[in-house]
Amino acid sequence: MRGTPYPTLGELLRRARATVAARPGALRLRAVGTSRAGRPLWLLSAGHGPRHILTVAGAHANEPVGGVTSLSLAERFAREPALLQESGCTWNFLLCLDPDGASLAGRWLTGRSGERPPGEGPVAEASPTLRGYYRRFYRPAFAAQPEFPPVASDPRPVMPESEALVRLIDELRPVVQFSLHGVEVGGSFLQLTRAVPGAAAAYRRIAADLGIPLEHRPFDGMGWLAESPGVLVLPDSSPTEERDPSGFTSQATWLYAMRHGTVSAVVEAPFWSVAGVSDPRPVAEPRREVAEASEILLGRAKQLEAVVGELGPRSPETPEEIAHFTAARELMDIGPGVVDTWNSAELATTVGNSVSLGVAARRIPLRAAAMMRQALGGAPALDTLVETWARELASTFDARWVPVADQTELQIRTMLALARALV
Repeated sequence: MRGTPYPTLGELLRRARATVAARPGALRLRAVGTSRAGRPLWLLSAGHGPRHILTVAGAHANEPVGGVTSLSLAERFAREPALLQESGCTWNFLLCLDPDGASLAGRWLTGRSGERPPGEGPVAEASPTLRGYYRRFYRPAFAAQPEFPPVASDPRPVMPESEALVRLIDELRPVVQFSLHGVEVGGSFLQLTRAVPGAAAAYRRIAADLGIPLEHRPFDGMGWLAESPGVLVLPDSSPTEERDPSGFTSQATWLYAMRHGTVSAVVEAPFWSVAGVSDPRPVAEPRREVAEASEILLGRAKQLEAVVGELGPRSPETPEEIAHFTAARELMDIGPGVVDTWNSAELATTVGNSVSLGVAARRIPLRAAAMMRQALGGAPALDTLVETWARELASTFDARWVPVADQTELQIRTMLALARALV
């Protein structure tokens, strides 16, 4: 299994259909909505229990790990029905929440170079590289990410994908909802909307068994409580709204589910791991660490702006180019807001958190450059920028490819452990 590539969106659906056909009655597949472009949203269900568990994959277009994790666990339930029967639950897998975005982001899956990731020996089955990943990178603008529908006061319409997920949550009223995510470079972490006894210890054991580092203090949920390294819990007084660096305010669907008593768990698996993110040692001058990360972020955004300006007036023409341009432009503009957030919080107090900040400071402008390159027809100057920054990100942090089998095993074991604790 090591070196197994992610399936594309089409491959994922074909495999799901074949599995259902091979085990009639054990698994069921149905469409629960459609995307903006009319693509079906497929729900794969296992078991017949009166209570429900919901797993949401593909919420972010550039994170394909959740789909293969979902299908792998569903296939396991079909082979070992007792594993699910003992819980008395039906387990439902939404295979991809954003198929439109995945259709754009998935192009990197067919463009693997087979080159050796930094620091590793000979590759197995063409392990991806960061260079290949970012050359075809796509992640929608914040307001176009369906796991985060706008608040009621926002004039923008709710996307049909968001509406379908909310309807599904209301229909199933799940005991637990899992949202499966992946991070390009870094470590793993778990976010819980309510503390679950024993969850943190189990999660740490799972990550240690697989050799996957945990983010010592993830800053993605800076308003969340750090229950232990790599585990964040939503405070009781936390608002049900989320505000991203662009200023877009939303109600996350994993917070929406709380009205049904659902515990939501966001499980992040790294594609390329960085051992340094788990380092608990304190740093001498946290403010200096934040200042250095801020300088990198703002400096590279300015550098990218200059390169784009030198290209002269160019406009994206196709819908794909416009989507890439919109997302890239947003990332080019959020730097000051991100820096303000970093300065207002107690960050970089440990070596691990400082490393995480350093990764983020490089990742944001790299994402922007990668999408701007595609929006403007692959201009050589942007191509060079993406190439240079991707290599620097990999080498600076000794980023090592995590086999897909290990990424999915991390998520599967975590879901099973939490389901046992809650059900």
